Amino acid sequence: MTPSPEGRTTAESATTYSERLRVPWWAWPSALVAALLLGVEIWLGGPGLRAWVPFAVLLPATVGLLIWLGRIRVAVTATEFQVDDARLPLAVIADVVALDADGRREVLGVGAHPLAFVVQRPWVSGAVQVVLDDPADPTPFWVVSTRHPVELATALLAARR
Repeated sequence: MTPSPEGRTTAESATTYSERLRVPWWAWPSALVAALLLGVEIWLGGPGLRAWVPFAVLLPATVGLLIWLGRIRVAVTATEFQVDDARLPLAVIADVVALDADGRREVLGVGAHPLAFVVQRPWVSGAVQVVLDDPADPTPFWVVSTRHPVELATALLAARR
């Protein structure tokens, strides 16, 4: 999703950027075929319950898993940065850096800080690094996956001002 202003009146719900990190379309057929093959492996021509239970369980479970994996919502409101159920007040943001795939790999690589807050989705190549300035919080920065890193960084910096 692209940045989308919403015309709400309260400062808490005025969203300047919103994005859902859904699973890409190509993962759906792949996962369903894998579940179907696993169901066939369990079935293997057996009679009775073995004939239909693997399919009745695995296919809906796969759909549920794909929906659950795509549940993460990233949003910037007038007062905070929201990632799923985590909330970060805009007042503690020192800087925001838009990262491409190589930048994300470098930030999350071998030298990554162990106290960093990370929400990563492997199917999303971009990310933002939000550097914090809060002496009471041991977390040095957040790294959050996003399909539009420049737009999210711009929205965070604009909302911070």
